[in-house]
Amino acid sequence: MHLFEALVVLHVIAGATGLIAFWVPIAARKGGAAHRKWGRIGTYAFLVAGTLAIAMALLSLYGPEQRLPMITDRVLFAGLFGWMMLYLGTLTIGFAVYGLAVVRHRANRAALRGPFYQTVFVAVIASALWCGYFGLSIGQPLMAAVALIGLAAVATQQFYVWRASPPPRAHIPEHFRALLGMGISAYTAFLSVGLIRLVPEHVFNPLIWAVPSIIGVSLIIRFTIGTRPARRSGAVPAQQQQEA
Repeated sequence: MHLFEALVVLHVIAGATGLIAFWVPIAARKGGAAHRKWGRIGTYAFLVAGTLAIAMALLSLYGPEQRLPMITDRVLFAGLFGWMMLYLGTLTIGFAVYGLAVVRHRANRAALRGPFYQTVFVAVIASALWCGYFGLSIGQPLMAAVALIGLAAVATQQFYVWRASPPPRAHIPEHFRALLGMGISAYTAFLSVGLIRLVPEHVFNPLIWAVPSIIGVSLIIRFTIGTRPARRSGAVPAQQQQEA
């Protein structure tokens, strides 16, 4: 088995683990044992899958062997299996790292301003900008649309990191949004990159690409509303009571 095929197998195993475990913390009681256990399993699985995706993307772009020779449009191949896969892998890692970090450093937000986390932010921004530029240059605006997800996410995350006085327990919606975003990027990678192996004619079908974002954004809105601070004195949202 060649290196690339071995990476694909490991990527599928890690990705499948993450895609399955991802739904348990969403359905489970927030802050409970199942939420924490399966949340960690899903997040670490996505970290592995994202790292392997970056490795496969670099091999697709610069490896000695031609990947998927049945695809005659090699520029499209470089965009889809190279730069977009690299971006989605980086975005998945970025969401995972940030989702864990906002909980770990909830009492010390300044830690998120350190070199490690800021480097992760920069990597997501750089890969998103290049993915969007490359997509537009080859006539694939959907690559640019996917890149906007990462840019918008980093903007909101940096707003939280550098905000002077965030509301109490503001890390909770940040945690939810990050890990839901992690799921969006992983499912988008599966549908856009994996789909070409099964039904190449639908790889850039906007409806298929939109499904993960529609579901993910709907869940983000739901959890954001559920964790919003109560306006009345003494009232605490049920979502936050579960997290306590």
